Amino acid sequence: METQVSILSRIHPSIARWFSEETGQPTEVQEESWRKISGGEHVLITTPTGSGKTLAAFLA
Repeated sequence: METQVSILSRIHPSIARWFSEETGQPTEVQEESWRKISGGEHVLITTPTGSGKTLAAFLA
């Protein structure tokens, strides 16, 4: 499993810095979504409200 640092390194440095300052660390669903989307996979994210789906999709 990748670390937070390597996952955040996949997005623009300014956005990664903002994300870290505002949220601290990615949720589990965000980490898994980013890995799959950046690998070219299509994903359907189903998880409870407030778990980071929208931000996961936006940052992917």
